[in-house]
Amino acid sequence: MSQAIHILSRESGSLSDEAYSRIRSMIITLELVPGSLLSESGLMAKLGFGRTPIREALRSLANEKLVEVYPRRGMFVSSVDVQNLSALSEIRAVLEIKAAELAAERSTLADHAITTALITEINAIKGDVNMATLIGLDQRIHHHIYQCTHNKFLAAALDNYYAHALRIWFLALDRVTGLTEAIIEHRALLEAIASADASAAGKAMRDHVEGFEASIRKSL
Repeated sequence: MSQAIHILSRESGSLSDEAYSRIRSMIITLELVPGSLLSESGLMAKLGFGRTPIREALRSLANEKLVEVYPRRGMFVSSVDVQNLSALSEIRAVLEIKAAELAAERSTLADHAITTALITEINAIKGDVNMATLIGLDQRIHHHIYQCTHNKFLAAALDNYYAHALRIWFLALDRVTGLTEAIIEHRALLEAIASADASAAGKAMRDHVEGFEASIRKSL
């Protein structure tokens, strides 16, 4: 299931960026097993990239703490520690709320068009929806909000924290319930942003982040 889910990443402007996106997706979806040894030659063969793009990608992923480097031992996929859930929720509760407030204040006409389209997608959700579709929509909503802040430093930080939260989500994926309802809850958040109501957007985001943590904890 996880391999069919596309993980959003930075735009691919080079082979290194493309290798980064592919390896990052494999780490987040747990296709690359947490704690496993990373082989440059193995990744080269699997993904079809040369050594330099793979090496640069792994360096970037190490900076994001998705890869762990041990001198003389090699590079390993970072472990998924559910104990990090509280720490992630703490920082996301601060930064995601700020992002929602800024998105409400700074959204451009082009941003509003995307916000409206996402609300329409949520309104169209009916019955059982497959997991890949729901996770894909969740990613697009969060990444859109990050972009609406028009603060590249905040967007980059949030993208990193979201990736780590998503890894924990994948760990509990088979046991998580109410995912459809959780995605539909984004409607209030997006409507607040569309209405330029920073206070309502911040509250909706706080409820979402706290609800996400509670849902994952119940599933682990």
